[in-house]
Amino acid sequence: MKNILTILLVLFVLPICNAQTQVQAQDSTSTYKKRVLETTEIDFLSSYYTQDGDNAAVSGGIGTEELTDVTAAFIVSIPLNDDDVLTIDAGISAYTSASSSNVGPFDSSERANPFNASTGASQGDVWANLTGSYTHSSDDRNDIWSAKLSVSSEYDYFSIGVGGSYTKLFNEKNTEVSINGNVFVDTWNALYPTELRPFSEGGDGLNNFLFNQYTITGNPNYNPDFKTFDNEERNTYAIGFGFSQIMSKKLQGSLALDFVMQDGLLSTPFQRVYFKDVADSFIEEFQLADDIERLPDSRFKVALGGRLHYYINETFVIRTFYRYYFDDWGITSHTASIEVPIKLSDKFTIYPSYRFYNQSAADYFAVYEEHLSTDEFYTSDYDLSEYSANQFSLGATYTDIFTKFHIWKFGLKSIDVKYTQYDRDNTLSANIISAGFKFVMD
Repeated sequence: MKNILTILLVLFVLPICNAQTQVQAQDSTSTYKKRVLETTEIDFLSSYYTQDGDNAAVSGGIGTEELTDVTAAFIVSIPLNDDDVLTIDAGISAYTSASSSNVGPFDSSERANPFNASTGASQGDVWANLTGSYTHSSDDRNDIWSAKLSVSSEYDYFSIGVGGSYTKLFNEKNTEVSINGNVFVDTWNALYPTELRPFSEGGDGLNNFLFNQYTITGNPNYNPDFKTFDNEERNTYAIGFGFSQIMSKKLQGSLALDFVMQDGLLSTPFQRVYFKDVADSFIEEFQLADDIERLPDSRFKVALGGRLHYYINETFVIRTFYRYYFDDWGITSHTASIEVPIKLSDKFTIYPSYRFYNQSAADYFAVYEEHLSTDEFYTSDYDLSEYSANQFSLGATYTDIFTKFHIWKFGLKSIDVKYTQYDRDNTLSANIISAGFKFVMD
């Protein structure tokens, strides 16, 4: 870990310092240069997300996936001088989930059932994130360095990340190449299904209060072979390469290649698994877990994508995207999308879009009660299953370059509103409404 941080320091911080030294050494009578960012900008972003389905991983691939999430974020970009910009990104997300509430399904006054929500503490959570980034541009604006630090937290999870990037423009800024790197160090506060906790090391098993309070039906000799995770840390190392080319006055293309390596706890501790060679046990209408999701402690991902943007005329633009992905868990996927911004006037633009996604199943996925207790790895999380998804969106943008509307010292530059409908062929369906407001300081 120390070696990685040292490499990031050498790659991203030292070039910034060298560039600043070179600028200071220039003659004070150098020619005028345009500021990278003229004035402070503030973006306020918000979204409202709902989903539902019948394949909750918390209850072993069956049960409600109902979830509601509200997110708000502020992004403040501050020009420090002609060349340097400091950006602060602060966000918060609050959700309630019938699915995750069933980590403890016996907390409700109603009968426990995988398709009903419990009222326990796990029914909701708040995620918070704070990211700071620093960007430096060379005098000719052909070299751009950046570095960032991020922290995020929720009830059972904490993450800290560092990263940086370098971008080079040449060929009269018609060609651009870039490299970026990020490292995230995450720590779980593992939360396990209620019925499995008494069977962890030092637990009291069937003598626990839970089993004295309720009657076990089906197989009354419930005795899962359950072990908690020894390591609750996860590390992620990512590196990406980009290439962009303006090919004509109307056509621009780009390519991106990303590599991600993860190690540590990659399983979700509260997601149940049911084995087909173990007799079923129930409390009320909720099946007691045979074990939790168990996945390898490493994963390597590769993604290769490309974009083509074509300017038809002053009214229409076509934006296309394709990405191919694979990893060493056996998943391969294809993503394709098209967006057609339509400029209705100088101030109003609408942009309908469509996105198609298809993936194969992970080697370790099986549906409810299809795993064997002798398997080494297993999950019934449908995010790792084979599925196809369609996503339709319609967005609208209002832009006022003169910022006539003001709040205190800030003028409203743009408003962006978007609605998205997302559907998988495995019953999951979601709707998203998002909005963004950009303000600039006069």
